[in-house]
Amino acid sequence: MKKHISYSEWKTWHICPHYHKLTYIDKIGGFEGNIYTAFGSALHEVCEHRLTNPKKYSTLEAQKDLFKKQLVKELKKLPQEAKEDAAANHNLEQWKTQGYEIIDEMYESLLDKFGEIGKDWWVLTAEELLMVPFDDYDFKFKGFIDLVIATSDNKIHLIDWKTTSWGWNSRKKSDSTLAYQLVYYKYFYAKKHDVDPKDVECHFALLKRTAKPGKKVEFVSVTTGPKRIENALNTLNAAVYNITNKRYTKNKLNCRSCKDRFGVCEFYQTEYCS
Repeated sequence: MKKHISYSEWKTWHICPHYHKLTYIDKIGGFEGNIYTAFGSALHEVCEHRLTNPKKYSTLEAQKDLFKKQLVKELKKLPQEAKEDAAANHNLEQWKTQGYEIIDEMYESLLDKFGEIGKDWWVLTAEELLMVPFDDYDFKFKGFIDLVIATSDNKIHLIDWKTTSWGWNSRKKSDSTLAYQLVYYKYFYAKKHDVDPKDVECHFALLKRTAKPGKKVEFVSVTTGPKRIENALNTLNAAVYNITNKRYTKNKLNCRSCKDRFGVCEFYQTEYCS
């Protein structure tokens, strides 16, 4: 049995422990990607390389060329059904244009948010790996932080890029399940580097495909105080405890209507849902 858990795995367990068993333990089915995830992965590559290899990717032309190549690469990796859907139901040239429009604003949004790079802030790492032990279990938390920067006021900021259509409504911005991703990142980043959690701040950076020009990127700061960290760790520990003890209760409330999985579970009323 593997000895680590990620936010994505915790979220799957949180939605339905039985679904977690089918996808993570039994390796049956599970989501394998679509045009939306391919688009997001391609943009992530641009965001990372723009900041970690600025000499090569300082121009918009170089960034857009990287995005185009990565999008093609990610689309080729999709399962056949998702490839067919992308080709039949989506205007790929329009998706490329939407990606280019986000790229036009991505770097400037960081300057607007944090000030002058090299003076007010600087990049510490991109795609930083977390593989940090729990306090009470022989388990590790695994994650990748998209971007870590330090600011001149001695704060560290953890940033997670999220691709969306038009953005998030107020309910999603305050969703604890979603926020826990950055809560976990903050806690385990601080533990890994032995820094005071009070000096670590967290943000989602929304990359919005259909938003109006000038509003393609939006920062959403996440509250990560001691009480929320405590609550997040409690549910993470509960997941590890139940997974370790092979307790996979079915959450019947999420079989036919699950806001976190966009509707009906693919295992509903199949041989795997008994």
